[in-house]
Amino acid sequence: MRTRLIFVRHAEALGNKTRRFHGWTNSGLTEKGHLQAKRVAERFKDVDIDVIFSSSLQRAFQTAKYIADIKGLQVITSENLREINGGDWEDVAWSELEQRWPDEYEAWENRPHKLKMPNGESMEEFQDRLLGEIMSIIKANEGKNICIVTHGTAIRAMLCHFRSCTLEEMVNVEWCDNTAITVIDYDDGVFTIVTEGDSSHLGKDLGTIVNQDWWEEYLRKSKERKDREESRNGHATGHAE
Repeated sequence: MRTRLIFVRHAEALGNKTRRFHGWTNSGLTEKGHLQAKRVAERFKDVDIDVIFSSSLQRAFQTAKYIADIKGLQVITSENLREINGGDWEDVAWSELEQRWPDEYEAWENRPHKLKMPNGESMEEFQDRLLGEIMSIIKANEGKNICIVTHGTAIRAMLCHFRSCTLEEMVNVEWCDNTAITVIDYDDGVFTIVTEGDSSHLGKDLGTIVNQDWWEEYLRKSKERKDREESRNGHATGHAE
């Protein structure tokens, strides 16, 4: 029996706007965030949703509430759907992280499977927490269409599992914008990706990361990484033949 998981990244919160690390830091939505949340809720107006779950953090709950109101549903919150616990990174500007924690920052950027947040969670602990909660939600709501409002790193970490790859490959899972939609079907132990990181409902002007300075540099580095991997794979194939 197919169960559909409709993941939504929360709308723009203060940490997204000011570029500060907000894992468990409980910031609310910005003015633009409220507009984004309204827009994604409108997109779900004619979409079948049976139940709505949300991270217990304010930015996720506020986003979920817009969807719940338009669907006539209640929001069920869960602490296990929270973002990664950043420990000492919490509420620190992104521009400071590399200077203050160079080893952890390098792991965040290039070796997420080795990452241990200083006095916070490791990426492996984080992924295990999320997936344990997702399987509990599926078990209790088999055959339903489930909307789950959570966080950017959370969606990337779970997508590694849904893609049947390890956390080492998380560097190849691109960030999705605020309120982006990722749809996963689950049936008989198998996850199938239907939609990944769709934020088309925002248009260009209402997006967050697509309008920030770091995004172009991130896309450039992402392309370079993919090109290097394709080149290595090509050479490996050539030697094998």
